[in-house]
Amino acid sequence: MKAFDVIIIGFGKGGKTLAAEFAKRGQKVAVIERSDKMYGGTCINIGCIPTKTLVHQAKIASGMVGVTFEEKSEFYRNAIAVKDFVTGILRNKNYHNLADHPNVTVYTGMGSFLSADTVAVRTATEEIVLTSKQIIINTGAETVIPSIEGVVDNPFVYTSTSIMELTALPRHLVIVGGGYIGLEFASMYASFGSQVTVLESYPELIAREDRDIAASVKETLEKKGIVFKMNAKVQSVNHTSEKAMVAFTDSQTDEAFELEADAVLLATGRRPNTKELHLEAAGVEVDARGAIIVDEYLKTTNPRIRAVGDVKGGLQFTYISLDDYRIIREDLFGKAERKTSDRDPVSYSVFIDPPLARIGLNEEEARKQNLDIIVKKLPVMAIPRAKTLGETDGLLKAVIDKNTGKILGCMLFAPDSSEVINIVALAMKAGQDYTFLRDFIFTHPSMSEALNDLFS
Repeated sequence: MKAFDVIIIGFGKGGKTLAAEFAKRGQKVAVIERSDKMYGGTCINIGCIPTKTLVHQAKIASGMVGVTFEEKSEFYRNAIAVKDFVTGILRNKNYHNLADHPNVTVYTGMGSFLSADTVAVRTATEEIVLTSKQIIINTGAETVIPSIEGVVDNPFVYTSTSIMELTALPRHLVIVGGGYIGLEFASMYASFGSQVTVLESYPELIAREDRDIAASVKETLEKKGIVFKMNAKVQSVNHTSEKAMVAFTDSQTDEAFELEADAVLLATGRRPNTKELHLEAAGVEVDARGAIIVDEYLKTTNPRIRAVGDVKGGLQFTYISLDDYRIIREDLFGKAERKTSDRDPVSYSVFIDPPLARIGLNEEEARKQNLDIIVKKLPVMAIPRAKTLGETDGLLKAVIDKNTGKILGCMLFAPDSSEVINIVALAMKAGQDYTFLRDFIFTHPSMSEALNDLFS
């Protein structure tokens, strides 16, 4: 049995940053990662970095006019190679940032609890037992595989992870699920040159967004040639030697349909990755969704064990994992002034084309709370910078408290919205009212100056 000051299960953003923090303070750290393809975590290997690399490449592809599908396929193949190069460099850097530190030992294998302070690591060749009085769980989330006939071991069925290894551009891609992940891949593959069909089981797209924002998203994506089938209940995904056959029914009319596809992407959500941790042995409890229960300082039901990142549920973003690191750092080595309740509201972006970014309450949520509000809207076509970019689809929207002038929320479906939303977030965090952005001096022409008009 090998003793450490800290054991961290999972090499993701929160875990690796904590490992470096503990190590620089002279503590002996064990980091357990089940796959040598996941050093650095989800973001670097199968999440933000590879998808946004491909989103950028797809943006370039969308400007290719008068080319054949074969030429588009060759561009896509090269884009996958670029993605692999970028992720490979970052994975290697992340591994050596920890593995080369004298206070850190990296174990590549599956970690699971034997007791509250003991973890077994099953590597390719042996089982190693580690012990520590302080353990941090950072195992992330995994794709939910729906119970649809024919999806298991189907060579034409992919997850958001495996489809990024596909080097042949599918002529027809069917996406099961019209949530944020599904829309991001739909936009990307349509830009590369695939015909994309999205099968969404609900009658409305992205139900958590206001209907005018969702309608603008749907209309813009349809202009790219993406076909949406709402109320689509997928029955089976069978296949021949060359194609997948997707059978679905309209849940409103019971009418049956079948689609041929070169590839089928399952975009039906993600869930916390806890099934092989044997949490019961450590006294760590999960909620009804399978997420590890934590308090405001990220302590689990066993206070010596903490959980960071996607495994604890909630918003699944790299920057949340990084803030989890800050909370633990300040709790252990600072004044314990940071906690999970301090960071709301948090902005997010969906990297469709153009991106959809949001922070705080939307109009529907504010009205459900019976708040007295002012709603501001601005079409993207009214923004000078959008005209210079030749990208005039989209809508900007803000929700303001009528009595205080405080910004309650903002939704930006526009070019560069993933950057501009951070300006709104700063204003909200600083406690400024809407006039701060209304009267702020922005550069011209820029997308950020649209905030002057949105909040006017």
